[in-house]
Amino acid sequence: MANAKVIQSKQEAVEVVTAKLRESATTVVADYRGLNVAQVTELRKQLREAGVEFQVLKNTILRRATAAAELTELDEVLTGPTAIAFSAEDAVAPAKILSDFAKKNDALKIKGGVVEGRVVDTAQIKALADLPSREGLLSMLLSVLQAPVRNFALAVKAVAEKEEATA
Repeated sequence: MANAKVIQSKQEAVEVVTAKLRESATTVVADYRGLNVAQVTELRKQLREAGVEFQVLKNTILRRATAAAELTELDEVLTGPTAIAFSAEDAVAPAKILSDFAKKNDALKIKGGVVEGRVVDTAQIKALADLPSREGLLSMLLSVLQAPVRNFALAVKAVAEKEEATA
């Protein structure tokens, strides 16, 4: 017979993971089998710096959490050792960091994930990783917004220089 405290702690863990699945912009599930301690430490450091939470969880806890969060399609990738990265802020960060790390370390395998409440496969996670970061997108938007003002200023300057030259 299982201890009541153990059952309660597992139920609390399921509730926490369920909340993270619901609240996160992006969740990436990966198989970390074959990574050594130094590699996992480096990966955790990169994810932490980007504000991404990275955990190794039991598949039974994850399956119960996906059922509670109505994301049971994710259960098919919950086999073997499972690490999961949650990001509530930046939708691209966990996919980008894990994908870049997987390119350098063949042992890390991305299994799938959840993006904005939708279960996605490995190919979609990799496509998300290829997008520019939030800062990159903001700088592109700023550049697009500044272009008309910059062009107008250059035109006014050219007209002023032409007027000066003829005067």
